[in-house]
Amino acid sequence: MTMSLLSYLSLLIFLSSLCAASVDVQKKFLQCLSVSDQKFPIYTTNNKNYSSVLQFSIQNLRFNTTKTPKPLVIVTPVSEAEIQRVILCAKESSIHVRVRSGGHDYEGLSYVSEDPFVLIDLVGHRNITINVDDKTAWVETGSTIGELYYKISKKSKTLGFPAGLCPTVGVGGHISGGGTGVMLRKYGLAADNVIDARLMDANGRILDRKSMGEDLFWAIRGGGGNTFGLVLAWKIKLVDVPEKVIVFTIDKTLEQNATKLVHKWQYVSS
Repeated sequence: MTMSLLSYLSLLIFLSSLCAASVDVQKKFLQCLSVSDQKFPIYTTNNKNYSSVLQFSIQNLRFNTTKTPKPLVIVTPVSEAEIQRVILCAKESSIHVRVRSGGHDYEGLSYVSEDPFVLIDLVGHRNITINVDDKTAWVETGSTIGELYYKISKKSKTLGFPAGLCPTVGVGGHISGGGTGVMLRKYGLAADNVIDARLMDANGRILDRKSMGEDLFWAIRGGGGNTFGLVLAWKIKLVDVPEKVIVFTIDKTLEQNATKLVHKWQYVSS
């Protein structure tokens, strides 16, 4: 009985110290942000909009439970300067950072951490610039692939980008994870069609392909989001697509030589 009571008291003391440490980290982080002339929204757990902002783009409901660790603070910066300030304040406050683009992370790594953390939601960092002449585009990582497809279609009917089918998937995480899609056989992964990037490291430095080096540039295209730094934007290569597409369905069983049909399809589909 005595041992059980001691264990219970020890647990209470541990949880109390952990909670106090989280409060101190949060306070230090917010004080750091207040020094700057920041204008982007900041949401703490006491803010009435905190829950709605957190749940806005959580696509995997496994990570939307009462037991799921929640961020101490949610910030929604728009400009690179604002993102830089958040990164530097997080470093100064020794608080972990999670970055969310579209919220489709299979493991919830873009908005879950066992340690006290701040969530950088890039919902406002979503500018897309299309250059039809050289068949390229700069896409900020808060954009979704649906928005990217739409912007391309408004500029050209014969250009596209080989990415996924779900329009709400964030460009940032999609390309960081490789990016499979329906044009994979012809043009490869979405990451294979990235020709430059803007990456912010833990010191707030903004690097492009040349300054980051080819090893790091290779790693961010498929090595997973939030791993090597915060990708601000991707420069992508647009690919040629037909102006009109014919879609049809053929129903065949094995008894009707479906295997032969699939065999022939492999030679014409690419």
